[in-house]
Amino acid sequence: MIRDTVTRMLRRFAIVLIAFGACASSATPRNECEKPVYLTFDTGHMGIAPLVAEVLQRQQVRVTFFGANERTKEGDGSLGDHWAPWWRARAQEGHEFASHTWDHVYWRGDLGGKVNPSFRVRPSAGPREGEAHVLSAAGYCEQIDRAAHRLQAMTGRQPLPLFRAPGGKTSPQLLAAARACGYTHVGWSPAGFLGDELPSDKFGNAALLHTALRDIRSGDILLAHLGIWSRKDPWAPAVLEPLIQGLKERGFCFRTLREHPDLGKKQ
Repeated sequence: MIRDTVTRMLRRFAIVLIAFGACASSATPRNECEKPVYLTFDTGHMGIAPLVAEVLQRQQVRVTFFGANERTKEGDGSLGDHWAPWWRARAQEGHEFASHTWDHVYWRGDLGGKVNPSFRVRPSAGPREGEAHVLSAAGYCEQIDRAAHRLQAMTGRQPLPLFRAPGGKTSPQLLAAARACGYTHVGWSPAGFLGDELPSDKFGNAALLHTALRDIRSGDILLAHLGIWSRKDPWAPAVLEPLIQGLKERGFCFRTLREHPDLGKKQ
């Protein structure tokens, strides 16, 4: 009889615990995020791409990748067949994708008027690498579209209707042309420039990490790359994982641009 009484008491206690857990779960959703930051990666030589993927998977962080078909240390370009399995795996992990223009085309100036705009450009990849030439608005849109379509073909995931101009270099006329073909430009926050493009002899990893942890604020869009040719002391994973861990310790959480309160409305 004593055993039966104890059993009944334990069952009632378990029911209370389950009910309390359900209430707590509903009161505090698992996906609640009060201090979001938006980590983004542009393509590059892809030499550190596998290490970046390992860190993101280990830290359970989802990011937004902006892809261009840049020259790589291995394979046939960052959006080439060699790297297609890598992109497909990132899609399976829940990351998001957007265009960085196919040939990594830098805007250099506006030509023409608002009715028929064209642009002076200089791509850093592709058959016209390093060559200054002129693109019409339709030609620039084709550059955005081509990278977006390739990302979708590799990942099976619809890219975001966003793009990032190489170097963040734009003009009101260029942005208007991109909007006309369905794309919104995304730059980065001042504190979100993580410095992996800077020379490592003047801007060491420890200093870049310290600056980022000190200055990043809620809502910032952060920028890094999948390999910078000129940086001798790779930024990732040396800075990437301590940065993620440090921001988490400060109460930040990581979201993709699909979840951005302003950019998400455009999708």
